[in-house]
Amino acid sequence: QVQLVESGGGFVQAGGSLTLSCAASGVTFSRHVMAWFRQVPGKEREFAAVIRWSDGVTNYADSVKGRFTISRDTAKNLVSLQMNSLKPEDTAVYYCAARQGLLLRTEPTYDYWGQGTQVTVSS
Repeated sequence: QVQLVESGGGFVQAGGSLTLSCAASGVTFSRHVMAWFRQVPGKEREFAAVIRWSDGVTNYADSVKGRFTISRDTAKNLVSLQMNSLKPEDTAVYYCAARQGLLLRTEPTYDYWGQGTQVTVSS
């Protein structure tokens, strides 16, 4: 059973940085991909970034490309999201998610979710 626990959210001023972490258990390195999604109240959950455990291949949403970096530490079973040059529109609850197979951006294809961590960026 895959379990995901996020941490690292908080409050930051525009232009600042935050790093989110996702502690994963039950993940099979050869099979799983890990992603970060985000959600603003009243809106659908939005894809941000994804990484493949086995080889570190990544993919980003256009809205975060060049500012966010997803990485994984296979020794610690940890996936991180380094967020730089934060904007007020990055304010959301950020969720870690996992699925087996392809590197996908679509929320319904992910089977496992963390509880979410709030990121607030002030202008």
